[in-house]
Amino acid sequence: MKYLITLTLLTFSFLASANTPLPDNRHISIVGSAELKAKPDIVVVSLAVESSKTKSAAAKRDVDDRVNDLLDGLSDFDIDEENVSASNISTRPRYNYAKNGKENISGYVASRNLTVTFKNIGNLSAFMDFALAVNVNQITNVQFKSSKEEALKAEVLALAVNDAKQKGESLANAFGAKLGRIYSINSSSNHFRNAYGANRNIENMVMADQKSRPGKYLKKSIVFSSSVSAVFDLSVE
Repeated sequence: MKYLITLTLLTFSFLASANTPLPDNRHISIVGSAELKAKPDIVVVSLAVESSKTKSAAAKRDVDDRVNDLLDGLSDFDIDEENVSASNISTRPRYNYAKNGKENISGYVASRNLTVTFKNIGNLSAFMDFALAVNVNQITNVQFKSSKEEALKAEVLALAVNDAKQKGESLANAFGAKLGRIYSINSSSNHFRNAYGANRNIENMVMADQKSRPGKYLKKSIVFSSSVSAVFDLSVE
């Protein structure tokens, strides 16, 4: 039994060593990271329209009418229909329950989800007021984005790579060694944070009183971050 256990441990150790990304010679493993902040220049607003009627056709018609009212007013906010996703509609029965526990269909619910994208961020408050005025039920999400997202992701990745090189050189010099050639590069991670993604504070908004001041929605910076793991050879004189 002890022999089998020892053999198993030795086999596991060999496999673990065979699969390791680290070289047998002198080396240094580094994680480089970087962040970039960018001002958003695009806003994406997600909306939901829902109607409950005794007939499914009536519920669908009511939803379509309200969506059409929204689409008709887009030009006032410099938004064209190419930047609106409003193609799908769904209907479902609404049930009530009798005293004997039997289900009865009491009506039908129709719903549509919309996504509106526009660049004039200053119009955000006015647009949301308009959407609610044409009986959009919910503003489910407001997200600020950058039109330069792909370029910023590439830039922050390059900064993370440079950070790894600088860290490697600094540590190698501190120990009297020199950073050698790159041995391996592990997968990098890229992220960006947005303060208004999935913002539940504006969910189920209601129309403000006409005497109220317009709401202010401050644009926080978008933070792009990246990290990369690298293994370098070390040379010692």
